Amino acid sequence: MSDDIDDKPQPLLAHLMELRNRLMWAIGAFFLAFLLCFAFAKPLFNFLVVPFTWAVEWAGMDDRKIELIYTAPQEFFFTQIKIGMFGGLVIAFPMIATQVYKFVAPGLYKNERGAFLPFLIASPVLFLIGAALVYFFFTPMVMWFFLSMEQTGGSGEASIMLLPKVSEYLGLIMTLIFAFGLVFQLPVVTTLMARVGLISSQGLADKRKYAIVAAFVAAAILTPPDPVSQIGLALPTILLYEIGIYCARLVERQRAARAALAEEADETDSSGDAEPRSDA
Repeated sequence: MSDDIDDKPQPLLAHLMELRNRLMWAIGAFFLAFLLCFAFAKPLFNFLVVPFTWAVEWAGMDDRKIELIYTAPQEFFFTQIKIGMFGGLVIAFPMIATQVYKFVAPGLYKNERGAFLPFLIASPVLFLIGAALVYFFFTPMVMWFFLSMEQTGGSGEASIMLLPKVSEYLGLIMTLIFAFGLVFQLPVVTTLMARVGLISSQGLADKRKYAIVAAFVAAAILTPPDPVSQIGLALPTILLYEIGIYCARLVERQRAARAALAEEADETDSSGDAEPRSDA
């Protein structure tokens, strides 16, 4: 199997230089993507405000003007920097992942590279699915929940109106996107661990009740303190855990099938090498 490895013996300095080049490509891609996103920070922020607009419509406040505020002179500027960094990381992720893979791939066998590539593709796709779920469903739901706490005012009641700060609103969306994006990596992680034999489908199934408790605890930590977002994160986590169990079972079936084929091939070779018995 050593012939299947593309890596050639190199001194430590050569590996360090290659690592430096890979890091420079990754950092350069992130920096260019950051500049691009920072240049369009205001349109991007307006794009992120669209779920708030949907929540206002769901609450029946069609005549309400969408307003966000900032209370410090530098607050919106730093918010635009965060948008640039967030968007730059998302845009540059394919280049960063590619550089990591190119640095690691020469030390892998061909079958290991073939097994790793699907996960390299599936990981960003699952992250984007989680981010889309946040943008199109959970953020409007969360903002609708907060809007329902407003008071119109009147006799004996103060007028209480939601005026989100730009930094806090961006922080809420970024937290939800990262939380859902990381949770959606659960099938990838469980499948990889099953491939290397660290976990089994039966072990995951036996620990299902602990996983359910851990899902709600993680949702309480990663999301804002409202039941909508916490339940909204916990339920997909449990569903993805079940998908991870199914993926682990598929890996075990494939491993068992390969082992059966290898055993059958060994028996065929051994029977073919056996000398015919003499009838003398």
